[in-house]
Amino acid sequence: MTTTNGTVEKLTREELEQFETMLLERRRLLLNDFQALEAEEAQAGGSESPLSTHLADVGSDRASSDVNLGCQASTSSEIRDIDEALERIRDGTFGLCETCDQGIAKARLEAIPYARLCLPCKTEEES
Repeated sequence: MTTTNGTVEKLTREELEQFETMLLERRRLLLNDFQALEAEEAQAGGSESPLSTHLADVGSDRASSDVNLGCQASTSSEIRDIDEALERIRDGTFGLCETCDQGIAKARLEAIPYARLCLPCKTEEES
């Protein structure tokens, strides 16, 4: 995305391809992480011994499971955001703020390639 006289222009085809590659790679990594978390949770669920009923062990197991489930939810949410960004690339709306229809700064997209909002709109949303 380039700027001319302070206005943001549309992303070039090359920039869109770079963002698509970045998003697909991040998605692949997240899917691997998600599958590893699922496997870890399945293994932990099956390894509980009925003899291990010490409250400290049960508490530790529960805390570990809660952290694992939180990571799974976060990973799943980011995968969904990436899928939506890939769809925006396909339909030609990638890089445009969903609130004000202005271009999202390239630096923001490089930091968060699935960003849906420009920084001013995101700041407003969070306040």
